[in-house]
Amino acid sequence: MFSKIVKKESTVAVIGLGYVGLPIALAFAKKVKVIGFDINEKRVGLMKKGIDPSFELSKDDFKKSDIRFTHQIEDLKKANFFIVAVPTPIDEHNLPDLSPLINASITVGKVLKKGDYVVYESTVYPGCTEEDCIPVLEKHSGLKFIKDFKVGYSPERINPGDKEHTITKILKIVSGCDKESLDNIAKIYEIIVEPGTHKASSIKVAEAAKIIENTQRDVNIALMNELSIIFNKMNINTYDVLAAAGTKWNFLKFFPGLVGGHCIGVDPYYLTHKAESLGYHARVINSGRYVNDSMGFYVAKTTVKKIIAAGKNISKSKVLIMGATFKEDVSDIRNSKVSDIVKELKSFGVKVEIVDPHAKNEELKHEYGFGLSKLGKGYDGVIVAVNHQEYKKLDEKYFKSILSNKGVLVDVKGIYRNHIKGITYWSL
Repeated sequence: MFSKIVKKESTVAVIGLGYVGLPIALAFAKKVKVIGFDINEKRVGLMKKGIDPSFELSKDDFKKSDIRFTHQIEDLKKANFFIVAVPTPIDEHNLPDLSPLINASITVGKVLKKGDYVVYESTVYPGCTEEDCIPVLEKHSGLKFIKDFKVGYSPERINPGDKEHTITKILKIVSGCDKESLDNIAKIYEIIVEPGTHKASSIKVAEAAKIIENTQRDVNIALMNELSIIFNKMNINTYDVLAAAGTKWNFLKFFPGLVGGHCIGVDPYYLTHKAESLGYHARVINSGRYVNDSMGFYVAKTTVKKIIAAGKNISKSKVLIMGATFKEDVSDIRNSKVSDIVKELKSFGVKVEIVDPHAKNEELKHEYGFGLSKLGKGYDGVIVAVNHQEYKKLDEKYFKSILSNKGVLVDVKGIYRNHIKGITYWSL
């Protein structure tokens, strides 16, 4: 398989061309033949023109790429090495929604041939590839696992907005269903991954490794968020505490904040779901999720208290939220906890306006039911919820110009700490 792909006798197909799939497809397309498949015909049309629908990649990233973009399943019959990189979200009950993954497996199963490989990159609970995906591949292909086709798992490590830790620069975990597949999958990924690969001992180990990366971060951030709530009651600035504690060489430098997005705010639920199915209730992980999922409401309630303390009628107040994406300097709004702030403020009768230099108005309206506003003045509260580069340049004079008399500035990430003197200021 490796030899055929290098000689361009066989083709790599990437299923799902979002934040994860498109960078992988283009990286491979610089070296080998690639088919980029996505069910969204409109997105495929943009990519054919060299436009990334996620606005992460430039037109230059599409140049000198041996890739064919398509939404037609028929075109996938020409591929032999399939990489599945579709979203693995959660539903309204925080339970894993495997429908994109199962549908992608059905698609691949329909075009799978003897000797083909399928590698999953989507974040899942340990056992999902073998227990949920492989039976679907067998059913729709009529082929037998291992005897007729091989399967592996290689978790994605792409960080949206990060131009340093890209697909080609991050050590890649790989796994396979047997030694032959493991060696082949490792060599194929090493075509594009400069630091090389780490061969996991099994598919389940690779799945578990990925899911604990984000679970570990989630639990650590939850601790910081809980500490910020405690320190707020003590009238201590959390960032001052962390600056002091951070002088110790082995102190872990995590910070409080809103934990959203499609990874850290989602992946732990896949692990706790699997644990529940095995009869174990994950206490630490669930507690961390509870704390982090509550932070948007906490920020909103604290803002309301500050506005009331300033002598204002909260039901007649106007609050500006700066930032709507799930993290700084990206356009991705998936699972943004800013929506929790909006919802809670509106429950108090507050008029809420939102601005963001990166978010798309139509996407926000579709996902959360609110859109972007034109920047105004006379706000009783301003919440800087996302620390975009554009906001880091702002100063106290600017906020005074848009705040009403006795207006409140809420700085979720503490980016203006020690720079605000003349207006009411609060941060986590």
